[in-house]
Amino acid sequence: MASSSRLESVGDDEAEEEEVEHFDDFTVASSWERFISDIEAVCRQWLADGPKNLLKKDAREVSEDLYKVKSELKFSAKTYCMEYYFGTKYDGKVIDWNSTLHDLQLCFGVKEFLVIAPQSASGVVLDAPEASKLLSAVAIALSNCSSLWPAFVPVHVPARKAYIGIQNMGTVFTRRFEADHIGSQVPVKLMHLEGLYELFVSKFAYSTLDFSTHSFKVHFTMKLTYRSLPHDDEVQGDDPDDTESEIDIGGEIHNRTQWDDDCPWSEWYSAEDPVKGFELVAMWSEKLLESSMEMAELENSSPHEAQKWILSPNMSSALTDSSKGNRIGFSSQLCLLLDALNMSFEAQFMEDFVSVENPGSDNLKSSMVIPPPTVIDRVLKELFHDGARFLDVAAAEHKTSRAIKGAPLKSLFAQFCLHSLWFGNCNIRAIAVIWIEFVREVRWCWEESQPLPLMPATGSIDLSTCLINQKLHMLAICIEMKRQLNEDFQDCVGSQENSSPQTEEDSQDEDSCIMQTPGENFDGKHDSPVTPDNLQHSEKSLSSGSTKPEAVVSANLKSSDSTRRGSAGVAGSMKQEDVVSANLKSSDSIRRGSAGVAGSMMLLKSYQSMHAPYTQESPLMTEDMHEERLHAVEALGDSFDFSAQLEREILTSDMSAFKAANPDAVFEDFIRWHSPGDWESNDTKVTGSSNTLAIEGSKNDWPPQGRLSKRMSEHGNLWRKIWNDAPALPAYEQKPLLDPNREGEKILHYLETLRPHQLLEQMICTAFRASADTLNQTSYGGLKQMETKMDQLYITLASALRPLQANRLSAGSETIEDIRRLCGVFEHIEKLLTIAASLHRKFLQAPRLSEAIFSDCCSFYFPRMATSSSGDNAPKEFDKKQQVRMHERPIVSNMFTPPTANQSWRKVLSLGNLLNGHEPILREIIFSKRDRVSGNHYAAHTSQITQEEVETYRMYSCGTSNDLRVALSVVSCD
Repeated sequence: MASSSRLESVGDDEAEEEEVEHFDDFTVASSWERFISDIEAVCRQWLADGPKNLLKKDAREVSEDLYKVKSELKFSAKTYCMEYYFGTKYDGKVIDWNSTLHDLQLCFGVKEFLVIAPQSASGVVLDAPEASKLLSAVAIALSNCSSLWPAFVPVHVPARKAYIGIQNMGTVFTRRFEADHIGSQVPVKLMHLEGLYELFVSKFAYSTLDFSTHSFKVHFTMKLTYRSLPHDDEVQGDDPDDTESEIDIGGEIHNRTQWDDDCPWSEWYSAEDPVKGFELVAMWSEKLLESSMEMAELENSSPHEAQKWILSPNMSSALTDSSKGNRIGFSSQLCLLLDALNMSFEAQFMEDFVSVENPGSDNLKSSMVIPPPTVIDRVLKELFHDGARFLDVAAAEHKTSRAIKGAPLKSLFAQFCLHSLWFGNCNIRAIAVIWIEFVREVRWCWEESQPLPLMPATGSIDLSTCLINQKLHMLAICIEMKRQLNEDFQDCVGSQENSSPQTEEDSQDEDSCIMQTPGENFDGKHDSPVTPDNLQHSEKSLSSGSTKPEAVVSANLKSSDSTRRGSAGVAGSMKQEDVVSANLKSSDSIRRGSAGVAGSMMLLKSYQSMHAPYTQESPLMTEDMHEERLHAVEALGDSFDFSAQLEREILTSDMSAFKAANPDAVFEDFIRWHSPGDWESNDTKVTGSSNTLAIEGSKNDWPPQGRLSKRMSEHGNLWRKIWNDAPALPAYEQKPLLDPNREGEKILHYLETLRPHQLLEQMICTAFRASADTLNQTSYGGLKQMETKMDQLYITLASALRPLQANRLSAGSETIEDIRRLCGVFEHIEKLLTIAASLHRKFLQAPRLSEAIFSDCCSFYFPRMATSSSGDNAPKEFDKKQQVRMHERPIVSNMFTPPTANQSWRKVLSLGNLLNGHEPILREIIFSKRDRVSGNHYAAHTSQITQEEVETYRMYSCGTSNDLRVALSVVSCD
């Protein structure tokens, strides 16, 4: 019994000793064991958190659906950084050529993984034993956590991109990884698919076998990347005979070497092609190969046999570079023009900026350069003498362009503004010089009666344009009127010299005819429908039921502003149409200037039909002239007599013409024709709408019964006074309502004394409008997004430039800063437009690709253009790709033009699979061998490898004709 009790006590002591042995005493643990414990603790924490919680903490985005977290660890006086890469979704296969994969994912076909590296300048482990020990520590820690994450350690030097790695597969199998890079002197055999195939087979086959005579089932997939030559290289590499300058009959030289020669902006500047070239990726889907001969045949195959083509443009870096020195275009010059506006408040006249007496001129001269006289002469020649003539501007204008108060694109002032943008870097002194010379040329046209180029000599004044354009338009009309007066005078003088001797009385009559005949053009339109209320219903005096053609002509002339006034040609015909009155009692009265019978209306005092006269067109007025009249009305009141005083010249002309056409007419007859609203008829037969014409005063009901309105019958009525004083003269014998000499001199005085800031304000509005209209002529196909951007640009321009019309600016005002921001918006649209134009030219036969690529460009670039900086996680380079459809492949293939001898820097091509003579710039291949395994002894609940194929061998090769990188993963049984 004693022995048994002793044995029990010994057993209890041993149990207590076993419990004590399970206690982890880290005071005696080595530094390597503590390092493994630290790694294990970090990994357990990451495993417990999971991807979703890690994203909420401190995970950083590496690429699309790839994130990483990191932790710092210390071991043997060294600091290491361990990074865990993970994603949120892993559907399908790991390898997908279309996705943006991490380098290690592509090399080894892994999903999530660990990377541990020293925190040093190189970031790699240079010592092989240290690398092995580091990798072992991570493998032990992951095994303790039951984690299947692969772990990698960078080794050697960073340029080699070399790694070693290990992965516990949850079974008796372990996968080991190794990657290295050959930077030069690649063996010729490894440049070909056959050599790479044999390299892979050598990893699992007996080395004594002849690989060319044995078959090994190997899975193969390939990705080839081709890059087109940049546009500049294509031009330089062409045959010199083909790129020689073409000389036309006129002796001008045209070098057709720029991509945008046919773009509308090429007249002013040459833009860099934003699409430098393209990268084409041809991908072969996975196939099973059994011999090296199949690899040799595959190397000779065409890229058109690939299952998928992916295209991506190589965009210029200048698209996101907004520094001033790199901006060349309308937007950059508009910024300089804005600087000139800011300085224009320093002087009263433009001459002050170039005058030697100006105290600030020395400072201006030192900082602002004026181009030489030859450049000034060239600009003036292009504006005034190079066959410049007025063109129809409707086709060049955007539908909302008129909302910007500038000058039309093809007008003289708009062309002057566009030239000024590129004249002397658009500084204020250069603008002052070119403006002074511009006004001198305009005065020369006036004094010599030469047509003003790029301006219409007829038509109405467009008040929606800037005031300078209105003045130039009126000056062009005055020049034409002045020229016609001179021609008529010369014709009369010549006819006098060639005519037979006449009596003194006839001579006096003819002289009076010469002095009274203006010969001006009367077919100009009103500048605006500024018609008194009593003129709006003048057509009521005409009978709509009249069948006489004269009545129809009369109605058209009186009721339509465009044909109301007689022309010089009509004036001549009016002399021939002067007829003797049919009334015998008035046989001595001569009817002159009649346009026809005014319906069935009869004169009040004689039994005669009323005739509508030819009348002069109302004088044209510019915006400032309208404002002067408006201010006069506001100051003197809006009385009826005052309105008549303002219209005195027009009323006198109309009354004189009416008297000449109706010699027996009285004041009441004129009112019935000119202002029927002021004639109150006793037996008015008007029914229905106000547009129905009254048939009053017919021959069966003569004389017409009625009376004048109250305002017309008042004592001292100004209209009656004007009627009494008006002579009976037809329109062709009257003095012109518009005095071309007086108005022309007034316009020139305005141009010569214009304040600098007023000139610059109108120049800015016109320059923005003309620049936008120039860009709007760009052909970019059916890119709806670009069309929308242009529409938005015009709306923004009209809104931002509206404060310039108030003429209340000062130096450094808020409006100037707003317009400076507008220059940035204009720059963004200008860049997008060059992208659209370049894509449209390259994909004329494949519009779907151009639309898809441009949509990606808008999404990528516009947010970066609109802000000074983008987020840290945003991609820095454009990397969007588009899949090429089968019918689009020939179009894309033609973009890879065969290289010439000068372009092909390598005389002997090393790689196969040529595309129009272009070898791939990068070839990526994945070889793999799969076997079935069993025996899932560890971590059976997490692994799915049982009875499945395992990729026992995998080799990824990536290389060009100059270098080769190989990554190998091997599964072994430990």
